[in-house]
Amino acid sequence: MQLNFRSLAEDQPSDALRQVFAHGWPGWSEWVRKRHTARSTDLRDARLALRRNMPEFERLWDNWVDVCGADENVALFLSFWSPPRYLVNCTQAVFVDHDGPLLIRNYDLDPHLNESTLLSTRWRGRRVAGMVEGIVGLADGMNDAGLAASLTFGGRTIRAAGFGIPLIIRYVLEMCTDVQQAVEALRSVTSHMSYNVSVVDASGDWATVYLAPDRPAIVTRSAFTTNHQLGVEWPRHGRFSNTKGRSDHLEILFQQPDLTADRLLGEFLRPPLASTGYSRGFGTIYTALYRPVTQKISLVWMDGSREDHDLDAIGLRERLVHFSPAGSHSNFGTSGDT
Repeated sequence: MQLNFRSLAEDQPSDALRQVFAHGWPGWSEWVRKRHTARSTDLRDARLALRRNMPEFERLWDNWVDVCGADENVALFLSFWSPPRYLVNCTQAVFVDHDGPLLIRNYDLDPHLNESTLLSTRWRGRRVAGMVEGIVGLADGMNDAGLAASLTFGGRTIRAAGFGIPLIIRYVLEMCTDVQQAVEALRSVTSHMSYNVSVVDASGDWATVYLAPDRPAIVTRSAFTTNHQLGVEWPRHGRFSNTKGRSDHLEILFQQPDLTADRLLGEFLRPPLASTGYSRGFGTIYTALYRPVTQKISLVWMDGSREDHDLDAIGLRERLVHFSPAGSHSNFGTSGDT
């Protein structure tokens, strides 16, 4: 099992987005087809929802649709309005040291479902870079104001009318410059399922926000989160994902006064924080590190191989990464700093 990771950049929706769409749409269209028994929403609903919740994105959405082919199914998908259930596991944490704040996260899923693309854009004038999720959405990322954000699944089954979380992450990074603004944005947009979003800015402020469609957003100062919110509310998923075990491990780590960024990264690259259950749909695809002060982005794999990027200088790169029960490894060596 292998993925070709790549980085792309563009200022306006154009060729890079076309490449992302061509790569990702076959899989996503099949994903939607298998999960939609009947269309529960339409383009009019989607446009009205965008206009009501994210008015700044309505014109951008039209641009995305134009670039990706102006198909009705594509347009509905790119709106992220009331999509099918979307579960992605993951672990994330915020750490502060002499280099300022760090947002670190493991992205855990079936490799076949990951788009393996770091995309840098200026679609609304602000530089935003992150790992693509749902063609135009993001699983994690950072902007040129020094705000970084990342998501994990919140471990609850309730689904309602709302937006898919990858678009919400992009919205936060396109519209906000600090944690206070990000928290207000997260409070204002309804998520269709429960997710945990960690945000950190260059000042060192951070928050972890528990989103849900059936209750107000809960804002916490937790420095880490896995796949539950106030407690494990979906026991079967909790056991499968070991969410409590990972959370307990992080709690012990963060109580240690000699914890360093390098050691924290090492912990993220091995169990219990990292997983090799790729065949079961629960394996660590990549570890991402975001440094808001230095504007550095790194992708790291279990063998220690890594890709380091400057936010304002992301260009075309490719790296083949292999996944097996032994973990993830690349054909290239290691480089860079945590």
